[in-house]
Amino acid sequence: MLRTHTCGELRINDVNSDVVLCGWVQRIRNKGSVIWVDLRDRYGITQLIFEEGHTEAAILDTANKLGREFVIKASGKVIERLSKNDKIPTGEIEVKVSDLEILNKSKTPPFTIENDTDGGDDLRMKYRYLDLRRNNVRENLLLRHRIMQEARAYLDAQSFTEVETPVLIKSTPEGARDFVVPSRMNPGEFYALPQSPQTFKQLLMVSGFDRYFQIVKCFRDEDLRADRQPEFTQIDCEMSFVEREDIISTFEGMIKHLFKTVKGIDITEIDRMSYDDAMKYYGSDKPDTRFDMKFTELNELAQNKGFNVFDSAELVVGICVEGCAEYTRKQLDALTDFVKRPQVGAKGLVYVKCNADGSFKSSVDKFYSQEDLQQWADAMGAKPGDLMLVLSGETNHTRKALNELRLHMGSELGLRDKNTYKILWVLDFPLLEWDEDTSRFHAMHHPFTSPTPADLDKLESDPGAVKANAYDMVINGVEVGGGSIRIHDREIQQRMFKQLGFSDEEAKAQFGFLMDAFEYGAPPHGGIAFGFDRLCSLFGGSDSIRDFIAFPKNNAGRDVMIDSPSAIHLDQLNELGIKLKQ
Repeated sequence: MLRTHTCGELRINDVNSDVVLCGWVQRIRNKGSVIWVDLRDRYGITQLIFEEGHTEAAILDTANKLGREFVIKASGKVIERLSKNDKIPTGEIEVKVSDLEILNKSKTPPFTIENDTDGGDDLRMKYRYLDLRRNNVRENLLLRHRIMQEARAYLDAQSFTEVETPVLIKSTPEGARDFVVPSRMNPGEFYALPQSPQTFKQLLMVSGFDRYFQIVKCFRDEDLRADRQPEFTQIDCEMSFVEREDIISTFEGMIKHLFKTVKGIDITEIDRMSYDDAMKYYGSDKPDTRFDMKFTELNELAQNKGFNVFDSAELVVGICVEGCAEYTRKQLDALTDFVKRPQVGAKGLVYVKCNADGSFKSSVDKFYSQEDLQQWADAMGAKPGDLMLVLSGETNHTRKALNELRLHMGSELGLRDKNTYKILWVLDFPLLEWDEDTSRFHAMHHPFTSPTPADLDKLESDPGAVKANAYDMVINGVEVGGGSIRIHDREIQQRMFKQLGFSDEEAKAQFGFLMDAFEYGAPPHGGIAFGFDRLCSLFGGSDSIRDFIAFPKNNAGRDVMIDSPSAIHLDQLNELGIKLKQ
């Protein structure tokens, strides 16, 4: 090793020790007769000192040539600092340098490599290898590493076996768009990159592995947001001879283990909610339950009073916002503008102020009496000083819009504390959802999800009413994991494919290998996959998964550092038999 210690480990009890440190020059303070250099590595910062009259002239000369981000090797003696720095662990000491070697020079970096950098997102992503030197970015990746190791430790202790599954697989029409890879040796044919290892982990259950896991890369060619990347990581798991409760119990154990070992937090309560209740009371299948503000449906109380907006609506629904009756007209107009944004999509907003004297002031006083509004308040549990906000329209659209308003109010009122964690299982999803564009059913999760046993007989007679034997884990309004008990019977799987519009020939062409495997003694099995990047961002208190990925893509799916995707040489295209349109 070139060094005896790292830049983060020396303390006051190391005074008078001879040490050798290596790292990057973070900052230089040159006072003429004294030069201080902050030397940084991944473990911390140590201050070096060079003094005229106490440091050899040749070493002083070298020190005067240093620049930011030079890589150096410094030898010297640990001494006590006169002016101590209680903001860093090494702040009581410094190293009096007796030998200095420049291992590599550096150009002046395009942004300051400090926590509060002056570099914008695009610049930092272009020079990501420099951005990764910043403490807060490095700490994000160390957090990711810790979560990964603790997940492995827990699953290993639960007798799970880590198995790698193929990356070059068969394209399937269900789900998001595939990334496809042309095969040179099979002209005109393509591999796909896996959206998940779903069929392979089911085959592992058929093969008797019993408990499988993999921390695996997955790929989806879809539109990007802060919590999405074209390539992402899952903690992928499957178990044999289990029912839903076994899966839930096992992975409640894992999430509790991660919070305890990584965050030092004891999770004592994990709630459960049906999909139907989640949609009815929160307008979302991933509700944020850190705060209340449940939906109250007002159709019976608000309709047939002459207000056509409500009378013609499929749903009239509202939330009670505690303590906000004093909102000004300007604040209420801002809320109306918020719900009218294209991303939210409401046409307007009705408000009712619950005044301190027990009276009401609303935007619909013309149509509703004080007695009417009192009935609304009773239904919504509104007290004097509260504010009722009401939307109306088509059911699903209105619920979605009110969910956005609820989350907005939660953020505005400071109710979405990133240091508070509320974990929830959402259960009993619909098995299938109708798609108007294609005029057929699609799988809510994927085609291998089992119907609940009680609904199996409805698969042909009333497919839209069938519930899935599925479950999602939601933390603070973010879906972090989802899974299901799988179909393990060939006949039931064939029935499922028919409901999804597959002919027998199409099902055999796409999934014949799985159907064949089911004829060789497939055990009952189920599993779950956790979005590992999302889990890391939640633990780190960030809204973006990019902060926890070493080399992420931008919102256009590009890696601006290596300029990818990019054109490839014409010879490569010719070899693959691919011709580009002119």
